[in-house]
Amino acid sequence: MTLEAPSQSFCGVDLCPDLARLDADVAILGAPHGTPYKPGTPSHAANGEAAVRGALGWYSANPEQFDFDSGTPVFGGARVVDVGNVVGDLHDGAANRAAIEGATRGILDKGAVPILLGGDDSVPIPFIAAYGDRPEGSLTILQVDAHIDWRHEVQGVTHGFSSTMRRASEMPQVGNIVQIGARGPGSARQQELDEARAWGAKFFTARDVHRDGIAPALAAIPEGAEVILAIDVDGIDPSVVPGVILPAFGGVTYQQMLDIIHGVAAKARIAAANFVEYVPEQDPAGTGAQAIARLASNVIAAVGVQRS
Repeated sequence: MTLEAPSQSFCGVDLCPDLARLDADVAILGAPHGTPYKPGTPSHAANGEAAVRGALGWYSANPEQFDFDSGTPVFGGARVVDVGNVVGDLHDGAANRAAIEGATRGILDKGAVPILLGGDDSVPIPFIAAYGDRPEGSLTILQVDAHIDWRHEVQGVTHGFSSTMRRASEMPQVGNIVQIGARGPGSARQQELDEARAWGAKFFTARDVHRDGIAPALAAIPEGAEVILAIDVDGIDPSVVPGVILPAFGGVTYQQMLDIIHGVAAKARIAAANFVEYVPEQDPAGTGAQAIARLASNVIAAVGVQRS
């Protein structure tokens, strides 16, 4: 499978759009388009992947540089390539989902850990579905998000960006869902919250995190689990990532995000990560893209340490 080469790779790492040639520990994958609510209209976050890819300088991928956020050299010794973007169709959400799932499976078949850059929060649905060959109940999803994403449908669309965790909960391989950072109003109603809790999802709101720290959420992750980090960047406080469609104050801080990433890595295996919902048009200074790229770099370093 060959993907579309981006105009610039993540942190300037090597490009490898031909998945048949992939040989790396981590593969950066872009997916600008998921399931549209309005066919023909690009996602509000369609330009997010390009902004995050170009946000940092060459030194950010220099293995000689020491990264004080991860406590390791940059990327923690991981071999990283950028495989490019899934080609999207603004009129065909099903085709987009199939392409994203296929690309992710292609990365997994080569033994690499995929890090997905969106695109909106419909993109992680096929990304998680690509792990369908995992044993039943073996995956844990750790979501950071201002919203819980448990709607069955919105405007008749069941695989849109309000339904991410609902669809994940229906996948046999997903056994645990831990959700961090909910706050303010969103698309959820009491019904969705009740149904999520009945399924077994564990919630740690932004207020919980600021009061109690990250430790209770990390304790909800089974020891030794295989974890997908599902990061909707509006879960992060808008002082760090201002470029989102619905800023919600009081979110997870940058340092708390580091604690989440490295806390997960200390007790479980990071199987994948996605960063979605970044809207560069709402962030002219580009500071949010820099923060997201730095967090992705920390995920890479954590994977590198685990693989070594």
